[in-house]
Amino acid sequence: MNIKFNKEHFEILRKIAKNSRVSQRNLSKELKLSLGKINYCLNKLKEKGLIKIKNFENNKNKIKYLYLLTPKGVAQKTDLTIKFMKLKMQEYDELKKEMEKK
Repeated sequence: MNIKFNKEHFEILRKIAKNSRVSQRNLSKELKLSLGKINYCLNKLKEKGLIKIKNFENNKNKIKYLYLLTPKGVAQKTDLTIKFMKLKMQEYDELKKEMEKK
């Protein structure tokens, strides 16, 4: 699977994997992204087949959703995790080299 690293999508997939009942508002606060950006990303993840969005509670005040990772979403999250870790290891190696030069 050839995946372009998208930090927002990666972080949202991670949060959903931990808590499928997380609200868009909480995602927005935790990830420091606008509510509109969270909504846009969730819809893109749904379009890509990485998550399913299900209504689990419907009341007068709010509609609550359940965000479920699909098997494709789990695979992409795994691939993105590996890319993220490689990126962080590369940053660490570069910083280490800079420190050794000083």
